[in-house]
Amino acid sequence: MTVRKIIGALVIVLIGLPVLFGIIWAVGLVRATVSSEFLSDLPRDIIAEIPARAEDVFRLAQDEGAISDPATRAWVQAAAKTGITPSKLLETTGLRAWMEGELEASFRKIGGVFRGEEPLQSISLNFRPLKQALLHPDVDRFLEETVQNLPSCDEAGMKAWQDLAVFAGPGRRLPACRPDAAVAKSVLLEARTRAVEDIDDEVWVFEDVRPLPLFRSGIAKPIRLLSYALFLIPALFIVLGSAIATRSSQGFLRWSGISVLVGSLSALLLALAVKHFSLWAIEGRPFSWHSPWSSELGELLFDKLAWIPARVVDQLFSPVVGVAGVVAVVGVVLVALSYSVRAK
Repeated sequence: MTVRKIIGALVIVLIGLPVLFGIIWAVGLVRATVSSEFLSDLPRDIIAEIPARAEDVFRLAQDEGAISDPATRAWVQAAAKTGITPSKLLETTGLRAWMEGELEASFRKIGGVFRGEEPLQSISLNFRPLKQALLHPDVDRFLEETVQNLPSCDEAGMKAWQDLAVFAGPGRRLPACRPDAAVAKSVLLEARTRAVEDIDDEVWVFEDVRPLPLFRSGIAKPIRLLSYALFLIPALFIVLGSAIATRSSQGFLRWSGISVLVGSLSALLLALAVKHFSLWAIEGRPFSWHSPWSSELGELLFDKLAWIPARVVDQLFSPVVGVAGVVAVVGVVLVALSYSVRAK
């Protein structure tokens, strides 16, 4: 009997529990990532917030004492003197119309597919308007006027601009002074051209798909149901280990219930720890924010956009916590049932 218990325990501990732990995390993350809230609603909320958040950062950066770095403060003050606000630039370049029109419609269609409101179809995100906006003449005018509002360059500042004209590597800061117009135009155009080249023209979310009977009610529901079927794998090993360890119905239920409880509670505790640590790190920010312009400007930006990573973390790990909680309840039920059946 002791040998049977050892063998059964080894099957559960070495196979059943690790597989159960992994499946709980896998199912929870699948539930999160295939939800329309994560793939459709959140991007649409971000798009809606971008103009107002950009205005807030631009306004706050101009306040006295908001930025202590002289170079960054000079750039912000020079940009403010142009009279061109971020919202105006988004409007005149057509970027806002693209975000609130075509881009938002694409995300709405993605959400409809996952909820079953739209048929499964090829859907792509078109980033050509974004690339066109970055190269828009109004962006040229804004940058040129900003540079013209900077103080004149000394010899060191001029050399720094000329070095950038030869090689403008990523992360190199622009000097906060006014060089020759030709040099400034060359450096800024090169930086924007490089940024535009790094952006894909189109990103396919669903490509060359055919409607399938399984997905007529949406993608999210069938994928969630298929992921739930994965629980049969750890259940098989837990049942096998429990059957080897004991011959009584009472012992079988108790071994199974305790095994399920151990696996689910370990997954639950880790998910809660990761979730709350991540939210604490986002809110408390016990790390330094690095920006090619200034850490202070990065802090202002992060203050206004911190809700985005916080919401992503919540939507990613809350389903893991929920799945682990449900599995833990199953374990409690099995243990409770073990007290209501006969010992033999």
